[in-house]
Amino acid sequence: MHKHLFINLGVADLKRSMDFFGKLGFTFEPKFTNDMAACMVLGENIFAMLLTHDFMRGFTDKPLANAHETTEVLTCLSCESRAEVDGLVEKALAAGGTSKRPPIDCDDRMYGRSFEDPDGHIWELMYMSPEAVEKGAHG
Repeated sequence: MHKHLFINLGVADLKRSMDFFGKLGFTFEPKFTNDMAACMVLGENIFAMLLTHDFMRGFTDKPLANAHETTEVLTCLSCESRAEVDGLVEKALAAGGTSKRPPIDCDDRMYGRSFEDPDGHIWELMYMSPEAVEKGAHG
């Protein structure tokens, strides 16, 4: 089993991205943060590496996706309540993010909303009731 998860996302302006996510309450691990990359803490051993485009190009021979035009990944974070989902989306919108899709609301079993960060990456926030988690995909 793997011990850590690092999601690597290209960003046009590292400081702008750090400021945006800082306003949502996320923190950064200083040991893995410099002027080319920032290690955003998402949870215990779960991180998003915000990489400048120039730095990220050093890890791949493929062109980088422009997340304003194309979707490469949907990053979904679990939340403890509907209120936490709404609170994080509202913070994202106040910090300059956008939201283009209506909420997902499934009879108190599942509730979700999403926002796009300044680079166009889509972040989904999802609350699932304990009963929905227990039943899983077969409920």
